[in-house]
Amino acid sequence: MTAINRAHGLTAKDYKSALKPIWCPGCGDFGVLQSISRALAGVGRAPHEIAFVSGIGCSSRIPGYTTAYGFNSVHGRALPIAQGIKLANPDLLVLVAGGDGDGFSIGGGHVPHAIRRNLDLTYIVMDNQIYGLTKGQLSPTSPKGLPTVSSSYGSIEDPVNPLLYVLAYGAGFVAQGTPADMAGLADVIEEAIRFPGFAFVNVQSPCITFGHEDSQLKHHKEILQTLASLNHDPSNRLAAMDLAQEYGTKLYTGVFYRRPEPSATYDALARERQKELAPKALPRERILERFLAK
Repeated sequence: MTAINRAHGLTAKDYKSALKPIWCPGCGDFGVLQSISRALAGVGRAPHEIAFVSGIGCSSRIPGYTTAYGFNSVHGRALPIAQGIKLANPDLLVLVAGGDGDGFSIGGGHVPHAIRRNLDLTYIVMDNQIYGLTKGQLSPTSPKGLPTVSSSYGSIEDPVNPLLYVLAYGAGFVAQGTPADMAGLADVIEEAIRFPGFAFVNVQSPCITFGHEDSQLKHHKEILQTLASLNHDPSNRLAAMDLAQEYGTKLYTGVFYRRPEPSATYDALARERQKELAPKALPRERILERFLAK
């Protein structure tokens, strides 16, 4: 994958808006933004054919830094809004971005339903194991024992495992990356976008200000292992789940699981149903008459 789509003449720069990011210097989200831009250039869809939805948090600023249509929603509600957009206009390429708190705390209840419906969405979660925007509170993926401003003596909670979570719910595409390897991250995001169905990419994106020492880019570079180097077969879901259980102790990057025969997407099935029902549908005026009748 390259940053230039030669067939369309698009480069990563074509997907970056004039708005400059205001993240803390050294934030991992700079690398995520660059990787997303490269991935979109590789896919080659024009910016006006892309909708980018986010929730609340540092990572959720990303849509504003792109030239795609952007929708900055409320905390934890990016997925249902993205589903509505995809159903309303199935021809759009729809991306969703958020943080670990946005996706697995207040928005956690939406994740399984987005997966089971299998709309053609790409969900990118920037997982820094902390609440960065609100000044360093414990997040759902924070490691047990971590001292934070909301756990002064160390967390007594077991963390959520995002990879195992989405695999158990049946996601057809599951991958992980880090800005410590931007080329690899761009590759897995591009693969996720090209996958026909719900695709999940967990990005270990460090919070330079409130993140713990083991979550920083320097440490990522030292410990990351590509799944390709382990000869992992991404069509083997059980093997993917075994590897996912090491979340928090090892940093594996690449595609954990890619369903060999993708299921029909909800948006495609909805279109088929609309065609079936079209001959039987009442004219709009008749429907309005029913609602307005005394």
